[in-house]
Amino acid sequence: MAAESTPLALPVLPLDDEVVLPGMVVPLDLSDSEVRAAVEAAQAAARSTPGKPRVLLVPRVDGTYAGMGVLGTVEQVGRLADGDPGALIRGRGRVRIGAGTTGPGAALWVEGTRTDDSVPEPLPGHVSELVKEYKALATAWLRKRGAWQVVDRVQAIDDVSALADNSGYSPFLTTVQKVALLETTDPVARLKLATQQLRDHLAEQDVAETIAKDVQEGVDKQQREFLLRRQLEAVRKELRELNGEGGKDSAEESDDYRARVEAADLPEKVREAALKEVDKLERSSDQSPEGSWIRTWLDTVLEMPWNERTEDAYDIRGARAVLDAEHAGLEDVKERITEYLAVRKRRSDRGLGVVGGRRGGAVLALVGPPGVGKTSLGESVAHAMGRKFVRVALGGVRDEAEIRGHRRTYVGALPGRIVRAVKEAGSMNPVVLLDEIDKVGSDFRGDPAAALLEVLDPAQNHTFRDHYLEVELDLSDVVFLATANVLEAIPEALLDRMELVRLDGYTEDEKVVIARDHLLPRQLERAGLAAEEVTVDEGALRKLAGEYTREAGVRTLERSLARLLRKVAARHELGERELPFTVTAADLRDLIGRPHHVPESAQDPAERRTAVPGVATGLAVTGAGGDVLYVEASLADPETGAAGLTLTGQLGDVMKESAQIALSFLRSHGAELELPVGDLKDRGAHIHFPAGAVPKDGPSAGVTMTTALASLLSGRLVRTDVAMTGEVSLTGRVLPIGGVKQKLLAAHRAGITTVIIPKRNEPDLDDVPAEVLDGLDVHAVTDVRQVLELALSPATSDAAPEVPVAA
Repeated sequence: MAAESTPLALPVLPLDDEVVLPGMVVPLDLSDSEVRAAVEAAQAAARSTPGKPRVLLVPRVDGTYAGMGVLGTVEQVGRLADGDPGALIRGRGRVRIGAGTTGPGAALWVEGTRTDDSVPEPLPGHVSELVKEYKALATAWLRKRGAWQVVDRVQAIDDVSALADNSGYSPFLTTVQKVALLETTDPVARLKLATQQLRDHLAEQDVAETIAKDVQEGVDKQQREFLLRRQLEAVRKELRELNGEGGKDSAEESDDYRARVEAADLPEKVREAALKEVDKLERSSDQSPEGSWIRTWLDTVLEMPWNERTEDAYDIRGARAVLDAEHAGLEDVKERITEYLAVRKRRSDRGLGVVGGRRGGAVLALVGPPGVGKTSLGESVAHAMGRKFVRVALGGVRDEAEIRGHRRTYVGALPGRIVRAVKEAGSMNPVVLLDEIDKVGSDFRGDPAAALLEVLDPAQNHTFRDHYLEVELDLSDVVFLATANVLEAIPEALLDRMELVRLDGYTEDEKVVIARDHLLPRQLERAGLAAEEVTVDEGALRKLAGEYTREAGVRTLERSLARLLRKVAARHELGERELPFTVTAADLRDLIGRPHHVPESAQDPAERRTAVPGVATGLAVTGAGGDVLYVEASLADPETGAAGLTLTGQLGDVMKESAQIALSFLRSHGAELELPVGDLKDRGAHIHFPAGAVPKDGPSAGVTMTTALASLLSGRLVRTDVAMTGEVSLTGRVLPIGGVKQKLLAAHRAGITTVIIPKRNEPDLDDVPAEVLDGLDVHAVTDVRQVLELALSPATSDAAPEVPVAA
């Protein structure tokens, strides 16, 4: 521990924000009155005592004196380098400050006790290690600064106290740190403190040097890159001038996106989002991948027609004329578009274009079999309204991002198909055809149909937000037309947001008109024939529509016409036929072969399917429209013992239950109907639905199966010209079903003249074309007994009927 000696009386020389440690030699400016007073007082006191004038150097921090000072001797008084008076003072040892006292001169005198901070020899082992560590750290720091001469001086110091006080020369120490060294009287503790301070400074210096090196390398790289790019631009410019090419360099024509955004007519929120991205672009490096993403996004936003709209054609009669000229039939759709235009016109006249942020768009679902003109109808609607038309094919789409877009964090991200459709149209109010919406799938990438919910909801699509754009897009003025073949394949929530319009197929008369006015001119052009060279009369067109094709639409009919015209063109080129030529119904067999769909009523009575008991004609709805369905029934040989009911033809659960109901009804009411129901108990019944390779389901074949079994048991034939549809209950009630219009169109195509439907489906007859109803005798029934009276031929004799046995 440090020992204290005899008290001393010394003039105080205050040091503001500066500390002098023992062993240090410092010059002080005598221009300061307090410094000059202390030196003069020390000189006056030294005249009466031997030795050099002595002062007490006391640090003063923020006006407060430290409790420890340093005894200093005035070595020399003279002029400093700048010519001002100064004194050179050497620190001799620590002095603990006591009470004030008196002395000569104007300085403040205090009493102080000098401390003894020597360390006994030899030094302990841990102190020696501390001395070595301090000298190593000090040497490393001095070498970094290039102070090689000072290194030798530090290495020559062996005294622990002097070595610790030597750190007072360190410029990186703060006044507080130096005061802490001054007030630490124990030499070993003081050396530890000095070592820790030096170690911390070297660590900070290493970090600072690493950061400075990294920054310098980055700056050098940027400067080198900048220089190389400028050289590259100069080389390209010289090459263009040498080759006589005009235009700007890629760097020169890198668009000023900020100017483009400010000049573009963008909505306010979109402008704010775009300017934020421009700020990011300006801060990003040329080599940063984020820069290319931002440029692509800005290009997409600037190419969007945010405020572009086409004016609707409010000539209602003209729009209806366009629809009639381009499509025959389809009255429901034409009326809906006409209504939409009429309402738009009235809203526009009364200044109601935008209500609650929403405009007057429309969302229609066109559901019908293939080939009825759903897709082409969208283009006609756009033509009639004077709008742009865009088709979006949804068939097979399984990724939700295809609808709502990809997040911009992904490489190759793109906006969704809806945004791309609006961008392609160049207008915010196009007619967008969502083709094959029932073919949308779902897997681990999401459900695209669910992503369409916001797009097709009139209450939400005015604020549609694409994942790529991330700004609101107003789709409330878009007319969406969604097409589908199967209504059941559309999710219920999505279907609820659309207005359903059914296209149930064409009548034969409509097909003839379509073939004459649309299909024939198009196929004549494709076959390289003029309208005056080949004429197809109405009889040939009707036979093509009725016997060579049997479909709800007209695609097969168009293919048959194309084949017919190709045959005529080929025979003319071979010299076998002269032009002009008129194709009649009699020429069809020679040109394209025999008919494929001869009506059942046109066949020989012995060859008809209903020529034997147990066969009835039903009506069904498929994905291709309505169709005629035959039901066959037979009873097994009683000797086989195979009782029960056998069903074949790929039937669904509902249809199997309908067969059970039909069998149960006949067993319980067979006596009432004068049928030999005992055969149903002893012999197994078999019901078959051709074609066996086609899956079938639904309740509407109940009356048909009941009629087939009744015909089988009674031996009475089912009338060839009768077809039926309806669900049957256990009590014999005929319940309503769906698809009446499609089923009646199918019956009319098949040559059926009498149709039996449920009584409760009678209102559906209003949707059936008048020419179809004129050619059909429709009976609405409530009980299956009425069906049997209408469908079964009269009994030929009173003898018991002979029931056919299954082979």
